[in-house]
Amino acid sequence: MALTRFHLTTQWTLPAPPLPVWEALAQPEAWPSWWRAVERVEVIEPGGPDGVGAYRRFTWRTALPYRVRFNMRRLRVEKPALIEGRADGELAGTGRWTLTPAGPGTQVGYDWTVVVTKPWMRLLAPLARPVFAWNHGVVMDWRRQGLERRLAAR
Repeated sequence: MALTRFHLTTQWTLPAPPLPVWEALAQPEAWPSWWRAVERVEVIEPGGPDGVGAYRRFTWRTALPYRVRFNMRRLRVEKPALIEGRADGELAGTGRWTLTPAGPGTQVGYDWTVVVTKPWMRLLAPLARPVFAWNHGVVMDWRRQGLERRLAAR
């Protein structure tokens, strides 16, 4: 299990206050319009008014020649500081967005603790670990770039 488990963290600062950043991250159905890695988001269950309980299916394209599909259930929301969910499918685990004020901007963090469940990923994970981590970094940088463009257009 340890060889197929990944804990990946991303931190960066955006030149916008937390609320608009949070609003963009809290609306995954819009992600394909600005985050090039997100190919499709389907709502399976809408969840409550605050989004808790929402269950979505995500299809991601990556910097490597493969796609990843998994579902995510939103577990916790603290507007405008935190969004947390649990993934199942080709990746299984938890993801947590944290947003904190940083001067006129926002410090954004993402913690992603998952186990790969696709057979070929499980087989390659012990050797391809650095490549999978690099791929995650590229996907998250695409997110930063897209989010910066989206926030600048507001």
